[in-house]
Order: sequence, then C-alpha cells, then structure tokens
Amino acid sequence: MNDHAGLDALQRLDAIIAARLVAGDPTSSYVARLAAQGIAKVAQKVGEEAVETVIAAIHDDDDALIGEAADLLFHLSLLLRQRGLGWDDVAIVLDARHGQSGLAEKAARRDLGD
Repeated sequence: MNDHAGLDALQRLDAIIAARLVAGDPTSSYVARLAAQGIAKVAQKVGEEAVETVIAAIHDDDDALIGEAADLLFHLSLLLRQRGLGWDDVAIVLDARHGQSGLAEKAARRDLGD
C-alpha cells in the first residue's frame, strides 16, 4: 500500500458521494436515500457509527474496529458533503494545527468558547 492510499480512498469516496447526491436514485443508492432523509438523519448515523467504533475498540476487536471506522468515515464524508464541505476542508484545519501541542490547541479553543 502506498503512503497516499488512505487519502486516495477518501478522495474517491468523496467523489462518489458528491455524484450520488446530485444524480443518485434513492431507490438504488444508499447515499441518495439517506440524504433524502435530511441532514439530521445523516448526523444521527455519524453518531451511531462513532459509538459502534468506540465499542469495537473497547472490545479489542481490530477487524470490527476497522469496519466501524470505515462506516464512520463514510457517514462523516456524507455529512460533510451535504454541508458543501469535504476532506480538503478538514485537511486545512489539520494542517493549521500541525506542530501545535494538542493541549495548547484545546486550550485556545476553550478560550474562544468552543
């Protein structure tokens, strides 16, 4: 696997989701069907997948953790795309945080009221 395989997979996923949001048929596309239920439903699915990811991690089940992480990233990709955002937007924030202590970054957010 190359160093960018994960990024390539996320970009491919993002492109598929974007296309299905525009032209997907809710009778044959899970993306289109879920998106048609509204952003609150998609956000709920992100929460469910996050909980399932945590449970898999706690149970030391690596295969389940990988599968749940994939489900979480899928649903998070859909949520971002529904808001007109994507992984590039997330990468900008991550790049801005690079080299900064996580503790300092969290303190700065707390000072801003986040």
